[in-house]
Amino acid sequence: MPTYQYRCTACGKELEAVQKFSDPALTTCPTCSGGLRKVYSAVGVVFKGSGFYATDSRTSSPASKPTSAPETKKDSAPAPAKATETTTAAS
Repeated sequence: MPTYQYRCTACGKELEAVQKFSDPALTTCPTCSGGLRKVYSAVGVVFKGSGFYATDSRTSSPASKPTSAPETKKDSAPAPAKATETTTAAS
């Protein structure tokens, strides 16, 4: 259930109330019987647990593995150069 924050318009006292979504908003201050207004503020969000990074929740598959520099073979010889033929036209 959410916690709502209220402020009295008469005395300025603030209070918090844990209410259901379907409950009506509080309207009277318990201290001075003045009017209450809801106070809206930024919501703090806390993510707990794993699964918030791409590497945490995904299974390792060839497509999701990070790419590295291509490996070079040390023992392989360079490919032979292409031979070019020169032909002479006979008359």
